[in-house]
Amino acid sequence: MILKICHLYGNLMNTYGDNGNLLMLQYLAKEKGNDIETTLVSLEEPFDPNQYDLVFFGGGQDYEQKIVAKDLKQKASALRDYIEQDGVMVAICGGYQLLGDHYTTTKGETFAGIQAIDYYSDSQSERLVGDLTTYNERFNLTLEGYENHAGRTYLGSGVEPLGKVLAGYGNNGQDQSEGAMYHNTFCSYFHGPLLVRNPKLGAKIIDLAMENHQGKR
Repeated sequence: MILKICHLYGNLMNTYGDNGNLLMLQYLAKEKGNDIETTLVSLEEPFDPNQYDLVFFGGGQDYEQKIVAKDLKQKASALRDYIEQDGVMVAICGGYQLLGDHYTTTKGETFAGIQAIDYYSDSQSERLVGDLTTYNERFNLTLEGYENHAGRTYLGSGVEPLGKVLAGYGNNGQDQSEGAMYHNTFCSYFHGPLLVRNPKLGAKIIDLAMENHQGKR
């Protein structure tokens, strides 16, 4: 089969080598016998929720996030539909923050999110930095990586964390949550990147994308 991947704002959102996650997804998909079509969808370009089997949305600094947040308004409805229809998505750091209600910078500037998932993020001058270990109950996986973020994310109702923090800070350094899971959307503050360090999680994500693709036939 041909798996179609959307690289959302891939020319703007690639902090700390986050695009390594995309390379890992492509590699794992090919290992499972698939052909891959990857499309960059960026500023002033439409997002069609029926065209893709998987979406990757990386992280960015405040400057890039401000630009992307403004453009996302035009894609918000389509992205919400994609997520609610169990479309598979991986979002890291800045991309993660913009799927929620809002993100407020350390300077007090607030960027509106697309309100696809019930959480919000603010930030503090003290960054949360270091090695991070979490446990994902859905897939029974221990996840390891590295975090470096000023953002603090607080999950709302009906949203599971991607993992419970065993060592490190996670979403906010307070509630032992890291990342978010909602339907087939997986969000995280892991850099490193996440899926290169944790290929078993990447393989689970590809399996979900394959299942969805087969269901469309």
